[in-house]
Amino acid sequence: MNGYRDLAKNRDFTILWTGQTISDLGSQVSMFVFPLVTYALTGSAVWAAVIEAAFLVGLCGALLPAGVLADRVHRRLIMRAASGGGALLYASLAVAAYAGSLTIAHLAAVALLTGVATGISGPAEMSSLRSVVSREQLPTALSQSQARQHVASLLGGPLGGILYGVARWMPFAFDAVSFAASWFALGWMRTDLSAPERVGPPRKPAQDVVEGIRFILSWPYFRAIAVFSASVNLLVNAMFFVAILRMVQDGVDPRAIGLVSTAAGVAGILGALAAPWIIERMPTGLLVVVTAWSFVPFAIPMAFWDSPAVVAGALGFIMLLNPAGNASGSNYRIAHTPAHLQGRAQSAGQFLGTSVIWLAPLLGGVLLEHIGGRDAVLVIGALTALAALIPTLSGAIRTVPKPAVWQAELDARDAELLVAA
Repeated sequence: MNGYRDLAKNRDFTILWTGQTISDLGSQVSMFVFPLVTYALTGSAVWAAVIEAAFLVGLCGALLPAGVLADRVHRRLIMRAASGGGALLYASLAVAAYAGSLTIAHLAAVALLTGVATGISGPAEMSSLRSVVSREQLPTALSQSQARQHVASLLGGPLGGILYGVARWMPFAFDAVSFAASWFALGWMRTDLSAPERVGPPRKPAQDVVEGIRFILSWPYFRAIAVFSASVNLLVNAMFFVAILRMVQDGVDPRAIGLVSTAAGVAGILGALAAPWIIERMPTGLLVVVTAWSFVPFAIPMAFWDSPAVVAGALGFIMLLNPAGNASGSNYRIAHTPAHLQGRAQSAGQFLGTSVIWLAPLLGGVLLEHIGGRDAVLVIGALTALAALIPTLSGAIRTVPKPAVWQAELDARDAELLVAA
């Protein structure tokens, strides 16, 4: 397996990774301050949840059409359009906040539309990886992409807290600049990211969407992963939304709350660095099961102690294994997906896995207001344990061997198809 040093020599991957890292950092800054700004304007945990949900609704709603776009339109054009749109949207928030005219409606609209931009960009970026890196580099590239998200988490929370402490408009201005930087960086890529040549008669977009969903649902492994991902994404995000809002209600300094993201970022980076080694040596199915159960134990300390140190420690431990689990699953899916279906399969899998994530802040906010923080975390933790049973009891997941084994099986199958042709 090629390591990080070999991947660093890949010019276009480095450009893609750097540009998206800058954009992710800006997004983490804004997502950190969204609940703070909303709570400052309304004093309501439910309203803070609604703004978070608006972003997630936009994200989920855009995924399926985004997959069709990624298989039809030049993928760099898609990513640059999303970056340019994000820059303009966050600039509008910065101007409104500076002028003292920021409203909940404006926050909700930008949250929704930036969610759409993120949803449109994701399948195009993931589909591009297969063109930008070799098959041998793919697991490391996916791990590096996981590291990128954790670098953004590491810096986004503290930076957001500092900028918010200086002026309410500054986090949004920073995000606008980060999206603009991503737009410029993507323009320097040389790899041809054109959509694959289409074969057969023209098809309607709805038919392409259905084909992507049908492909994912036709594999027992992907079906089980979709159900598990939807459940755990809802519950884990709800749990940490409750944890953050408890600290906001207790009057914890935003800079201290930002340290929670720092802990997650540090642990995520360490986990991403170790991910290629773990992926290569651990059966893919077993890695999914172990990752699923890693979410469960830390609900207990978070329920009884809502200090930044406890929440940071719990989230940090969870993030150590999460990059390997995510990258391993993505590697398996990409390897088993035909080139002409990459965009649609990516978007269908992501849509199914995140289809209810927009309910996470609503679930967390409602539980927090009605049963209190401790009981809310305990209820969500118990449900997370039930979700972990999905991959544990699924033979389609448990029996997937190490990558070297299933990759050899794929190579043998491809060789047989070439001989038959």
